[in-house]
Amino acid sequence: MTHLSARGRLTLLYTGLVLVAGVVLAALTYVLMRQHLADRVIAVRIDRTEGAPPPPSLAVPGLTDQVRDETLAALVAQAAIALAVVAVLAAVLGWLVAGRVLRPIRAISATAQRLSAEHLSDRVPVHPPHDELAALATTVNGMLDRIERGITERDRALEGQRLFTANAAHELRTPLTTIRTAVDVTLDGAPTRTELLTMAEDVRAAADDSRHTLDGLLALARSNAGVTNPRPADLATIAGSALSEVAGPLSDQDIEVHRELRAAPLRGDPVLLERMAANLVGNAIRHNHRGGRVVVVTGASGGGVFLRVRNTGRAVAPDRVDRLLEPFVRAADGGAGLGLSIVRAVVQAHHGEIDAVANQGGGLDITVRIPLRGAWLP
Repeated sequence: MTHLSARGRLTLLYTGLVLVAGVVLAALTYVLMRQHLADRVIAVRIDRTEGAPPPPSLAVPGLTDQVRDETLAALVAQAAIALAVVAVLAAVLGWLVAGRVLRPIRAISATAQRLSAEHLSDRVPVHPPHDELAALATTVNGMLDRIERGITERDRALEGQRLFTANAAHELRTPLTTIRTAVDVTLDGAPTRTELLTMAEDVRAAADDSRHTLDGLLALARSNAGVTNPRPADLATIAGSALSEVAGPLSDQDIEVHRELRAAPLRGDPVLLERMAANLVGNAIRHNHRGGRVVVVTGASGGGVFLRVRNTGRAVAPDRVDRLLEPFVRAADGGAGLGLSIVRAVVQAHHGEIDAVANQGGGLDITVRIPLRGAWLP
């Protein structure tokens, strides 16, 4: 029994149920027929001869019991034959019905056997009626969809980590190479004080570049970790502070600033939001030109808040804008290439969206939109 397939066990179950029902039915019929015959008297009528008076009907002793027994024996024999025929039909029909019932299970099993990490597109067919097996097939298909999405996201994350690690190693290797070259060239002989001071300046500049790169990597890692403890913040206040911190560079480059800071309250990570605003404003100044213009606008609309930073500057190809949001993609004038990627990571950590467009006259127009999460109001 344990070695039978599910189809075989279901067939035996169906046949057994039919046999039990047939035996019970035959037994009830036998009992009812026996009781019925017990209430009947069997009489024998003898035909008269021609000219003789008709004899009365006579009851033959023992004849009633004999007829009853023969009738019940015939009933049992006929019931046994009928039960055997019904059992065979039940076994055949049970086998066919079991196969029909188990067909979706076989489809699920076949689909699972065909699946692999590289081939997850197969799905279990779902046919009416919408019974428990159809619900099972739908559940399996949903599970396969989630597995496929998970594997796709995993592959994308692994590829991103691989590229990120390679780019980070390259970025950190460059200043170290600069330091090593400056030291080797300077110490190759008897360096003068001027040469030592020049080497020290080169080493300090390379160390500053490494520090900026590491700070950017830490900020990017923190942004990718998400917001774990959201607190009240206001993009208008954050953007105003970011503009105040770059007052010196704005004045040095004679850049005109137009600010329209309307209240934009939200719940989030204030530190990450400050880094986002600082990177946007810093990027707008760093890639601008003397006498250029920067527009900073904040506000609330559409169930969320937004921060828009628009600047003049050198022309950017429209097909390059999206790549500038990726880590270690440098602008034309260099840089670690982490500023806008950190902005995008912070926005994603707050479940928001970022829209970057290249201006026709040069520069970028970047808008950050973050949905309201929580009931905090100013």
